[in-house]
Amino acid sequence: MKQPLPSQPARSGILLITRAPEDMHELLVELDRHGLRDVRARDLDRAVALAGDGIALILLDAALAGADLAGAYQRLIGAAGGHAAPLFLLSAAPSAAEQSRSIGAGAADYIKLPCNALELTEKILVELALREDAGGAGPARPPVATHPQTLEVNYHSVLAGSPEAVLLLDVDNDRLIDVNHHAVQLLGRSVDALLQTNLVRLCAPLQPGGRAAAALIPEKIAQALAGDMNVFEAVCLDSDGRQVACEVRLLMLSVPGRRLVHVRVVDLTARKLAEALRAGQNSLLEMIAKGAPLEQTLTHLLLMIEAQSRGVLCSVMLLDDDGRHMRGGAGPSLPAAYLAALEGVAIGPAAGSCGTAMYRKGAVLVGDIEHDPLWAPYRALAGEHGLRACWSVPIQGRERVLGSFAMYYRAVRRPSEDDLRLLEVAVHIAGIAIGRSRHERELQRHRSELEALVAQRTAALTLAKERADLVNAELAGALETLSRTQGELVRRDKLAALGALVAGIAHELNTPIGNSLVVCSTMAERTRLLREGLDGGLRRSVLEAYLGQAAEADAIVLRNLQRAANLVSSFKQIAVDRASSQRRRFELRQFVAELMLPLCAQLKDSGFAVDQLIPGRLLLDSYPGALGQVLSSLFENCLRHAFEGRERGRIVLRAEAGAGGELALSIADDGAGIEPAHLGRVFDPFFTTKLGSGGSGLGLHIAHNLVTSVLGGRIEAASAGAGGTTFTLHLPTVAPAPAP
Repeated sequence: MKQPLPSQPARSGILLITRAPEDMHELLVELDRHGLRDVRARDLDRAVALAGDGIALILLDAALAGADLAGAYQRLIGAAGGHAAPLFLLSAAPSAAEQSRSIGAGAADYIKLPCNALELTEKILVELALREDAGGAGPARPPVATHPQTLEVNYHSVLAGSPEAVLLLDVDNDRLIDVNHHAVQLLGRSVDALLQTNLVRLCAPLQPGGRAAAALIPEKIAQALAGDMNVFEAVCLDSDGRQVACEVRLLMLSVPGRRLVHVRVVDLTARKLAEALRAGQNSLLEMIAKGAPLEQTLTHLLLMIEAQSRGVLCSVMLLDDDGRHMRGGAGPSLPAAYLAALEGVAIGPAAGSCGTAMYRKGAVLVGDIEHDPLWAPYRALAGEHGLRACWSVPIQGRERVLGSFAMYYRAVRRPSEDDLRLLEVAVHIAGIAIGRSRHERELQRHRSELEALVAQRTAALTLAKERADLVNAELAGALETLSRTQGELVRRDKLAALGALVAGIAHELNTPIGNSLVVCSTMAERTRLLREGLDGGLRRSVLEAYLGQAAEADAIVLRNLQRAANLVSSFKQIAVDRASSQRRRFELRQFVAELMLPLCAQLKDSGFAVDQLIPGRLLLDSYPGALGQVLSSLFENCLRHAFEGRERGRIVLRAEAGAGGELALSIADDGAGIEPAHLGRVFDPFFTTKLGSGGSGLGLHIAHNLVTSVLGGRIEAASAGAGGTTFTLHLPTVAPAPAP
């Protein structure tokens, strides 16, 4: 092969004529990457002005060229001093008629928009290589036949400068006639070896999709010869027979009398490995999230890493809970005997790569095990299993080292940047998996402890419940006994109260009835004596004396019988009859004022005063008759008991609204007060401190019955000794309805 001639003149110009050059940004970037200078024009006049500026090729938008494409092209050639730079016509609305006009105008190619920037750049490079001649730019000359030797020299210069692996295939002879150094590196073969083979033999027998290379490659070459830009994935073989995933692009070269195909090969290994790594990471994270067993997860991780680098054998060693000894985690490709020998080995400053990495908490990268002092205790073990290099990185947890990730090789080897990045990814995922496993183990331990504690507490609670049930049974028995006792006491209290009531009634009625009987007996005797005296004659003085005694007896009997009648009436009031009471709505202040008017009349011109402190708008739906009887009884009680032996005093009636539909009505005096010993009995029937002075002891008892039974409230008595007494009625604003 001849030595390559110099490539295109530095920064050859590509004239781009379009209204929106910014829309072709990717193309401009590719042109710059290949050392081509872009010259941009938004209309044909501007393009004519720039056409002479070292332009090597013209890209013309068909919309700007108009119907006279040939005339537009001639204007550009004329502006370039007659230099016929090749023309590519760009069309956003391609049609057969327009393509025919482009051929007639002399266009080198017809490009349909939108187009692939890489493919268009490749067509431009090929066109420039084919058009290059030793004379450079000059007047247009008629086309001459291209000599194969000239083609080889010019095309080779383009191949040499291409950033990708490029091969030139002679279809007629079924062999490669040119390659660049990138192809030599990618395929691992010498130039001479490549020039003695063809495209089929460079590919693996079985291609992606299960098709044979012997059928796939000729089919793709035929499509390229038909004018199609063919891009497909293929598996190539290097000199060691290793498969290399590649992207192959086939482009036919327009050379009279020759069928040549431009072959560009892009190594997809890095991309495929990156895709596999991403997919593997996602799969591993999904396994971790689903709680897969740790050994299964680590094995999957190690196999994924081993697939990323040729010849690597990976392992994960775990640090025991004691923080001093290693135990096996996973190592699917390492000899089982080797892993068994490392089980339980103590970490330390010279414990191979893994033990030392855990001890130092830092990476230990041993490229030659046989000569590294860190491996002195285990050199024979590693040599026995053919291990020559080991790079280990500790797996760090939040608070402690969890283990180590190691990459072994059977040859002396130092890590590259890619190896270190791969180690970093592996350690990160292993840390997540081991951390999750330890966390799950801790949770399980806590769960077991919690279950044991719950079982213990449940047993304790069950025992406590049994004891509580026993105590409850005893309490229930005691309560039943207490209820019976209480019922008996209530029955006895009722009988005692009834006895006291009967005794009180008997005592109160005994006096007036007894007095009446004595008087009646006396008068009966005197009447008998008077009748006997009639036979001997009745003197006037005797008759007058009898009549005087009879009148006195009548007065005494009448007075005592009236007292007995009053007592019977009071006794009847003890049994409250709500049905006989009249219920209505009334305002409290007005009601009290009307009630007090006759009661206060007897206090006129005395030293006693009555204050009514009752606000307006206090409305009651209740029984005014019963309320009036209660207030009258309390008022008379004040006059009879509070101010005995006094010439002055004050009675205050006060009312205020309370919460829950209640009001408080009180009557207070500043009299003698009630002794503490008597305060709890003031509402008992027949209790009085004025026994024998005309008091029956039923007034406050009747008032209590009316308040609680008819008015639906309660009454309280409070006394501060000599400071007076206050009776407070707590009444609902709406009295309860009578029971049916």
